[in-house]
Amino acid sequence: MADCVFCKIARGEIGTLIYEDETVAAFNDASPQAPVHVLIVPKVHVANITELEDKNLAAHIFTEVVPEIAKKTGVDVTGFRLVVNTGEEGGQTVNHLHVHLLGGRKMTWPPG
Repeated sequence: MADCVFCKIARGEIGTLIYEDETVAAFNDASPQAPVHVLIVPKVHVANITELEDKNLAAHIFTEVVPEIAKKTGVDVTGFRLVVNTGEEGGQTVNHLHVHLLGGRKMTWPPG
């Protein structure tokens, strides 16, 4: 999607990537909610988790990309939280699937 800000970031048109491979890009959140707050996005535009049909992409994100970014940011041992917001009531503000990886501090529950 040409005007999607996360598509532009994933294509390298704006912002700075901290991770990239053929199918996924990751970057630091512009409004971090924790010392480590990385957004992981598929390069292909998918509006939200309910529209993700590519099981290989989902597996890649959660079994390969998340562990690599956790290690790269130093939260692989201390712990981290993954959040996927979906829809307006779920707190999704950009209609492009993104996984928040948050860490670097003690997470509380409920999250909000």
